[in-house]
Amino acid sequence: MSDNKELVAIVNGKEISKNDVLKYLNDIGPQMAMQFQSPEGIRRVINELVNQELLYLDAVEKDFESDEEFQDVLEITKSNLLKDYAVNKIISKIEATPDELAVHYLKNKDQYNKPETVIASHILVDKIDLANEVIKEIEEGLSFEDAAKKYSSCPSKEAGGNLGEFSKGQMVPEFDEAVFSMEEGELSAPVKTQFGYHIIKLIKKNPAGESEFEDVKEEVYKEVLLKKQQNAYIEKLDELKNKYKVEMF
Repeated sequence: MSDNKELVAIVNGKEISKNDVLKYLNDIGPQMAMQFQSPEGIRRVINELVNQELLYLDAVEKDFESDEEFQDVLEITKSNLLKDYAVNKIISKIEATPDELAVHYLKNKDQYNKPETVIASHILVDKIDLANEVIKEIEEGLSFEDAAKKYSSCPSKEAGGNLGEFSKGQMVPEFDEAVFSMEEGELSAPVKTQFGYHIIKLIKKNPAGESEFEDVKEEVYKEVLLKKQQNAYIEKLDELKNKYKVEMF
């Protein structure tokens, strides 16, 4: 018997627990699960689990399992599950050793180079005249952060216009070209983009450079592991093609 504190429902003796609710939310994926994060949402999940159990009981009572159509679906489902299980058996025990990670990193060091990045803030307005007025107020002593909160139409205004750290290609081309040609502490003239007029303040420039192995170790591990898994999969298929007759049309 499960701990009663963990139970959320009992249907004809079948217990439904908090773990069942969590599994349901996990199975539907994070985006869908966001809709059920309130107490009301959790109640909806519990109701759905109860409904599913009721349908199952009804299907068992009516012996749907004996239906030919169900048997066809069951066989297809079993076949697909067995295929997935077979693939998992091939790759599940494969690991990437520290030496393999080190060798891969040294051979592919250039691909892990850190790109040039900047930390910048901006103020977005819809008219050039207003942009020039804002620049004048900043030059006369209004702080950039206060000006952003007062005038900017971008949600970043709440953070004083701060956009955080980004590399080339993450912003629209006109913005990119302007900000990466600026010096630290510099205030730009109005930059026109499809969104309006931007006043940009460059806070910091981070030059491109090599990444240390420890900084990219997780990424290297995933790449080496995936490559080893792919090779094991291909080798197994080659072995099976020699074992079983295959005709391609």
